[in-house]
Amino acid sequence: MATKAGAIPDELSECVLACIQAVEHVVENGGLVVDVGGEIFDEYRKGLSMRGQPGQGDVFMKWLHDHQWMDTLVDRVDITPTGDSYVEFPDHAELSDFDISDRKFVAVAKAHRDAPPILQATDSKWWGFKDALHSVGVSVTFLCPEYVRAKYEQKMDG
Repeated sequence: MATKAGAIPDELSECVLACIQAVEHVVENGGLVVDVGGEIFDEYRKGLSMRGQPGQGDVFMKWLHDHQWMDTLVDRVDITPTGDSYVEFPDHAELSDFDISDRKFVAVAKAHRDAPPILQATDSKWWGFKDALHSVGVSVTFLCPEYVRAKYEQKMDG
C-alpha cells in the first residue's frame, strides 16, 4: 500500500486499479477488521501518512485513523500475543515459516466470528502459504493474483 505513485510500472496498472477499488470499497462501506491492541494500525502507519495524501494508501490511513472507533465501519477483535506469534495463529506445520510480522493479520481473521478474507496486493510470500491458510479456514483474496503468482514462482526458481 505504500508504493509511491511514480514508482509503479505500467504493467501493474490493473493491479493498482484493483487496490484502489478495494480501498475505496472499505472507505465507502466499512468492513475492515483490526486488532484491539492497534498492531495492524501501527503496521499500516509505518509506510503511510495520516494526512490523507499524496496517495490512495494515505487516504486509507487517514480514514482508518478517523474511523477506527466507529463500530459500524471497523470491527475490532482481541488477539493474544505469545512470544513472536499469537495464540490465534494456526498451529500448522506448513505455516511454521510464515512471516512473523504478518501473523497479526492471520490471527485477526481467525479470531473474528466471520473469518473475513485477508486482502493481499503484491506480497508474493503469501502465495506460497495460501493453501495451508485455506486448510485452517483463512481465506486470502489476492488483488493482483497473476502478478503475485509470477513473482512467487520467480523467487522459487531463482
